[in-house]
Amino acid sequence: MKDKSAPHGAVRGPVKVAGPSATPWLNILVKCLLVAVAATVVLAVAALVVSGWPGVGSVAFGAAVVVAFFGLSLLVGHIYGRKNPSGAIGVFMVTYLVKVVGFAVILFTLGAPTWLNGPWFATAGVVVVLLWQATEVVTFSRQRLQLYNDPVKPPSEAGQA
Repeated sequence: MKDKSAPHGAVRGPVKVAGPSATPWLNILVKCLLVAVAATVVLAVAALVVSGWPGVGSVAFGAAVVVAFFGLSLLVGHIYGRKNPSGAIGVFMVTYLVKVVGFAVILFTLGAPTWLNGPWFATAGVVVVLLWQATEVVTFSRQRLQLYNDPVKPPSEAGQA
């Protein structure tokens, strides 16, 4: 039952302090993975109906390449960001360079498997990239990142507040 004596929007009880997100990169990774898996399942079902199992494999392979490419950065950010948050951007840049060169070498060296259905592979890649990036932006925008250290009151002032 609603308390009519409290003004609209009033909070009952003490308000908890909101601090920075404990693991922002891992949180973003989990949400992006959930969206990517959902999109992959929908595309795989469509590919199965239209093209059969090679289409499903192509969708899975296209999505896996995107997830590996983008997920690696978030995983590195999570691991390194806990140790040195201010150095995370530099690590992201190095990881990006390694990924671009590494994935290019792997994909060009291996070539396309004979079972690969190009249109389904490309469709899965584009759809998962777009959804991954949108999820990343939205999730990152909702993170609480502490930019500055909170001022510490001297012990003499702490009891006077």
